[in-house]
Amino acid sequence: MYTKKEYLRHTLLFVLTFICTTLAGGEWLFGRSVISSEMPLTWEYFVQSMAFSIPFIGILLIHELGHLFTSIRHNVKASLPYFIPFWFGFIGAPSIGTMGAVIRMKAFVNSRRKFFDIGVAGPLAGFVVALAVLFYGFTHLPEADYIYEIHPEYLDPDYSHDQEGVLNIELGQNLLFYGMEKALADPDKMPNMKEVIHYPYLFAGYLALFFTALNLLPIGQLDGGHIIFGLFPKHHKQISHVFYIAFIFFAGLGVVNPHLDPTYLLIAIPVYIGFIYICFQKSAFKTQTKLAIAVTIVTVQYTLLNFFPDLKGYEGWLLYAFILGRVLGLEHPPVQDGTRLNKGRKILAWLAIIIFLICFTPKPFMIS
Repeated sequence: MYTKKEYLRHTLLFVLTFICTTLAGGEWLFGRSVISSEMPLTWEYFVQSMAFSIPFIGILLIHELGHLFTSIRHNVKASLPYFIPFWFGFIGAPSIGTMGAVIRMKAFVNSRRKFFDIGVAGPLAGFVVALAVLFYGFTHLPEADYIYEIHPEYLDPDYSHDQEGVLNIELGQNLLFYGMEKALADPDKMPNMKEVIHYPYLFAGYLALFFTALNLLPIGQLDGGHIIFGLFPKHHKQISHVFYIAFIFFAGLGVVNPHLDPTYLLIAIPVYIGFIYICFQKSAFKTQTKLAIAVTIVTVQYTLLNFFPDLKGYEGWLLYAFILGRVLGLEHPPVQDGTRLNKGRKILAWLAIIIFLICFTPKPFMIS
């Protein structure tokens, strides 16, 4: 089915991504890096860092294999998983070692049910494994003084996280992570959300939930878009557009704040409006409608912040919003066979929607 060249290419990408995520794991778990002279990443710590990379890459692999095996079952040609290495440790910048993984459809999918089956299989498969990883992580926490092995400076009573030059990365909460913590974790051993990055199974599981939620956004041709396309055949386009507008509204909330410097606003407002307009370039809206949507979003945000100046969205989502709107598109391709989903598929669809709701983190990574 696949050529030797394809197997070689995808295997090399997988191995390279595994190495990158292991190197990233060494940075997150132990603060050790290949460019560090004070705390270098030795082979011993590289092996220990696999406690992060193995479950993390394993979950991504299971997710993509869910798509692939379902494609094969439906006789839809698809590529092997493309793993995307993404590591900036050689310049001292934090990363997680990968931008995820994808498979590429090589044939036209002519059925609503096939689109649904292929779309839902990945998130459900990955989610099950992520649950197992998190269950193990929460029930096998190291002793409370483990954090002092990573950060001995915490023993200094005068140490402060807020001191100048200290990079703080705090993970946001989602309903599932919070619920499993309260139900399973020993509160005396459970780290705060600023320290979860040092706990490999918790961090790998958290990232898996993050990627699961990204894929299940009910927009365009994401897995969540396939699910909405199957569940609401007459309204999927409206749902995709409404959710995308809400998504980009939250992401940019605070970019143009009436309490900021007027000189900055004179430049920022037209640039921000232009950015949102570009994000809608691949939508089916007319040019005037795209511009009206962009102006309306910025106007409502600006007005809202007049009354609630402390409101703040998550600007990190703006890049993803750009990729969705400008690269992937907001519409779902049509199909020849529009047969509605049966009862079993509808149950899976609603289960996937619930999974999205409990996995989505409004502010996943807060950096100061």
